[in-house]
Amino acid sequence: MPNLRIDGISVSAPEGTTILDAAKSADIPIPTLCHHPKLTPYGGCRLCIVDVKGINRPVTSCTTPVTEGMEVSTTNPEIEKLRSTILELLLSDHPNDCMICEKAGDCTLQELAYFYGIRENRFEGERRQYTEKDDNPFIRRNMEKCILCSKCVRICDEIQGVGAIDLTYRGFNAKVSPPFGKDLNCEFCGQCVAVCPTGALTGKMWVTKGRQKDIREVDTVCPYCGCGCSLTLHIRRNRVIRVSSKENTINEGWLCSKGRFGFSFINSPERLKTPLIKEKGKFREASWDEAFDLIVSKLKKIRKKHGPDSIGGLASARCTNEENYLFQKFIRAAVGTNNVDHCARL
Repeated sequence: MPNLRIDGISVSAPEGTTILDAAKSADIPIPTLCHHPKLTPYGGCRLCIVDVKGINRPVTSCTTPVTEGMEVSTTNPEIEKLRSTILELLLSDHPNDCMICEKAGDCTLQELAYFYGIRENRFEGERRQYTEKDDNPFIRRNMEKCILCSKCVRICDEIQGVGAIDLTYRGFNAKVSPPFGKDLNCEFCGQCVAVCPTGALTGKMWVTKGRQKDIREVDTVCPYCGCGCSLTLHIRRNRVIRVSSKENTINEGWLCSKGRFGFSFINSPERLKTPLIKEKGKFREASWDEAFDLIVSKLKKIRKKHGPDSIGGLASARCTNEENYLFQKFIRAAVGTNNVDHCARL
């Protein structure tokens, strides 16, 4: 296990560990925009540059492995000046609309600009201009805010295995795009939205619903299938406005399209809140006790007249394993039939 010194602090890290990860293990901060712990090191944003003794140029800490006896300096006037200039260059081609941006308060680029005190930009010139045209109800792509960190591309390829987007064109015209510049057409899992460090990718469903102020977070379990993914509901004025997931969970922060975007039913006025009993062709509200008594009487009547095998039970993938176990036990032991099945979907 190589031993090195980072900012004068002795650090030991396993062979193959990058300088960035070794610094994080010692609680030494290094800024970065393109790095993600679950993705292949990229080194695209260049903000994580550090000085290594014996190397006459700064190196990207996210792509440089540690070696025995290495001496690293993560901050000095020259390094900080370079990082500040990199941020200025990024901001010179970035819309200055933080007041109305959905990502404000949770934007890594905005946060770094704050800490480096960048109020004005000394770089002028042509800026990229794109028209938003994605005809889908889930993901909003504003490529003028894209900093080409490639997080969205890599997560779509390495984690999802879909490859719905990629870096296209070159130089000033480089941008993240679906094939042939067409509209985004994928599973809309939203992993790209979750890792985007700016406002380039946001959810259409939560536009102008609330950002950081007056937001209450509630951790819960996804109701859509038996995987049991962990969700974090973002609630404002007693309404769920968006859904995310934390990394230290069973699903490691990843969600499917239903878990991330399928939450509108929570506040739907059509959502059932009480059991309904149909009488003379119309439904009326009933108590749970009345509904259960009716179900029991109907099942007993059918079983007595036609036998237990005239009854079947259809379980749900949205129930827990324990609930489905109790259901099949009820059908087999209480009703007396093996006619029990499930659809394995919604």
